[in-house]
Amino acid sequence: MKIVKSLVLGLSVLMILMGGLWIGQGLNIIRWPAESFMIGVPQWSWNGTGLALVGLLLFWWSRRP
Repeated sequence: MKIVKSLVLGLSVLMILMGGLWIGQGLNIIRWPAESFMIGVPQWSWNGTGLALVGLLLFWWSRRP
């Protein structure tokens, strides 16, 4: 079970970071990469919020004793 929780922890951190990137691009805060189709499209900020929330839940689950 420890291996599974370690894998979920790593995945959750990636999900939180990716969600933050999507939120920043959707809100036109992060303009990287410059040719991204997600820049300035508010739907991606909502998608990023959902992804980050799922990542936070997985992070919490993986850190429980």
